[in-house]
Amino acid sequence: MFDTERIEQLARELNQSKNTRTPLQQFTQRFPDMTIQDGYKISRAWVAMQLAQGKSIIGHKIGLTSRAMQIAMQISEPDYGTLLDDMQYTCTPGQTLDIPLDRFITPRVEVELAFVLKSPLQGPDVSIEQVLAATDYVTPAVEIIDFRIAPVDPLTGSISKVFDTISDNAANAGIIIGAEKIAPDKLDLPWCGAILSQNGIIEETGLAAGVQGHPAIGVAWLANKLAPWNETMLPGQIILAGSFTRPVVAKAGDTFKADYGPLGTLSFRFF
Repeated sequence: MFDTERIEQLARELNQSKNTRTPLQQFTQRFPDMTIQDGYKISRAWVAMQLAQGKSIIGHKIGLTSRAMQIAMQISEPDYGTLLDDMQYTCTPGQTLDIPLDRFITPRVEVELAFVLKSPLQGPDVSIEQVLAATDYVTPAVEIIDFRIAPVDPLTGSISKVFDTISDNAANAGIIIGAEKIAPDKLDLPWCGAILSQNGIIEETGLAAGVQGHPAIGVAWLANKLAPWNETMLPGQIILAGSFTRPVVAKAGDTFKADYGPLGTLSFRFF
């Protein structure tokens, strides 16, 4: 287990990486004995730094929800991170949102559903039914992921481990919302789907069933995982339930459209 000094130092390195857009060497290359617990402590220390700088928490994200990704990362459960107010972008219906590329290192976009809460969720025994009862509405969301810790070591070719990703706030960098807001009992959530196009070419399609069979499963899991930290998901918070498409790399000038059919469309471009 890392001591407090090391945790604070690595959190400062992540903060510097974010500010300078310079990726870090993988923490697991430097500290092979690193644990998942160490990763979450570093992530929390980094979030505390952001709060001290005047940012505020608007919700949480759940990642690595697909079985394929869990096998690739050699884990048996998802991971999670924290959403901050400076990460949020809101689309206006019928218009294309501009997002500055210089806020990121190498951004990627993923298609998800977001749950917005109307009542608190606190583990350790939260069920899917409780998640749905506590949800004000479900809305389409695109997550922008980015890596402050290099996913591939440029010298050794080593692939980052889940401990690196967890330290790095589960690779979260942004969230795009602004489509329809629908009560969860009005939707067959596993069958909600989307088409993601990049520069007019369809790159990904998917159903929310790809998120562990039902997107509310991850929200219940997160409420229960936060319980040992004495953390509660609060009314008004946005919970990203997990991607049901692969991440698509974004470059300057790229225009994306995430079409959720009756749930609306999120259109945006990087400049």
